[in-house]
Amino acid sequence: MTDAPATPPRAPGTAVAPRLIATDLDGTLLHDDKTVSDRTIAALAAAERAGIEVFFVTGRPARWMGVVSDHVHGHGLAICANGAAVVDLHRGGRIVEVSPLERTVALEVVDALRSGAPGTSFAVERTGGIHYEPQYPPLLLDPAAVVAPAEKLLAEDFVSTLCPHPADHDEPQRPGGPSGSAPFGSAPSGDTTGPAGPAGPAVPIGLTGPTGPTSPAFPEQPVIKLLAHHPELDPDAFLTLARTTAGDLASFTRSSPTALLEISGPGVSKAGTLARCCAERGISPQEVVAFGDMPNDIEMLTWAGTSYAMANAHPDVLAATTGRTASNNDDGVAAVIERILRDGLPRDGR
Repeated sequence: MTDAPATPPRAPGTAVAPRLIATDLDGTLLHDDKTVSDRTIAALAAAERAGIEVFFVTGRPARWMGVVSDHVHGHGLAICANGAAVVDLHRGGRIVEVSPLERTVALEVVDALRSGAPGTSFAVERTGGIHYEPQYPPLLLDPAAVVAPAEKLLAEDFVSTLCPHPADHDEPQRPGGPSGSAPFGSAPSGDTTGPAGPAGPAVPIGLTGPTGPTSPAFPEQPVIKLLAHHPELDPDAFLTLARTTAGDLASFTRSSPTALLEISGPGVSKAGTLARCCAERGISPQEVVAFGDMPNDIEMLTWAGTSYAMANAHPDVLAATTGRTASNNDDGVAAVIERILRDGLPRDGR
């Protein structure tokens, strides 16, 4: 397992030729219907042909990377779960590196948020799939998900209780009763799991077991993300409360328009894992162009030498970036890539 390093300081603004493009997915590269436009596909391919690597850096889990799995060339790697997992899209979405959230720490976070924000419900994202509490809002149903209190989902022997073969499940417990009749369409409009609206074609990939993408390297299915949802709190207020209450235990961020927090191990972020991947390739921060739209992108955007906020971005993202581009629905990422390939990178990043 690999721990992501702490986020390095922001690179000074320069006009160094870019060697790597790092882009968020939901609200950034993808349209609201969760598709990749032909224009964006062409721009990504053109960047790769020009020798510029493309990294997808997302809060999505590995099993939701099918929508872009055909559009990573060369290395084939993506950074998922807000930096907690590195995924090989050329190998069916196999998780190859993990920076886990220790389950004992996750239990401490659950206790702290239950006390600080009564009514909070939780989901646990492991390398093998997601499991969640009965009160957690409906989402894209994982037919093998366990629905139970967070304390059970984070128990030391939880993984050993999972059935290793889908055929052994007569009828897994699902939201809405044994028939799994709870409605679809409450999956993320941000980068993670939660209520927000139509999910679009979030195509699972690498389904090698009853709970989703797995890797022989991680049979213990470590926790890569804890999710916390509150039905009433303002999303930014919930994030502030959580950081104040338990910020010494874990990393907190959000990407959903609802009060849904994404919780990773201490120091784990998109920026930290991207920085390590770039260092392994001899790529400096000044040679990275990054795109994003939500608070879980801010550390990555402030680390990269050049960064762009989408027109639809959260106000804090707009304040953190060196440049602006069109909205996700207007192919803002593609527009910048086309301009870079045509004219080079402007000194002010705009």
